[in-house]
Amino acid sequence: MRQFIIDELSGQEHDRLDTYLKKSLSQAAMVGMFWLQLPEDLWAEAQLGHNACGPFFFAVELAKDKLMIELLLRSQSNLHCSCIAYATPAQRDFVLRFIDTMIAKEQIKA
Repeated sequence: MRQFIIDELSGQEHDRLDTYLKKSLSQAAMVGMFWLQLPEDLWAEAQLGHNACGPFFFAVELAKDKLMIELLLRSQSNLHCSCIAYATPAQRDFVLRFIDTMIAKEQIKA
């Protein structure tokens, strides 16, 4: 799986990230899982025309000492469709901006 990982989080960093993610993203059914929604203006060719599958999300998982953000765009309504694809460069830039903002706001040093 292609993903970004921020590891070696302290307990305080984990707690700050948990609060930030709960305020900023929608929570998944599993504890520690969140959904980062991709804006429609960043939908790639793979997602265009798949409005029934949208919206599309990046999975974000906060574990005890690390944060993982998958680069696979997912649909919450369809698990097996050609629109489920790895992020394009523009979509990766969106994720990186989210990560950079989160790290700066929450003063993550890990």
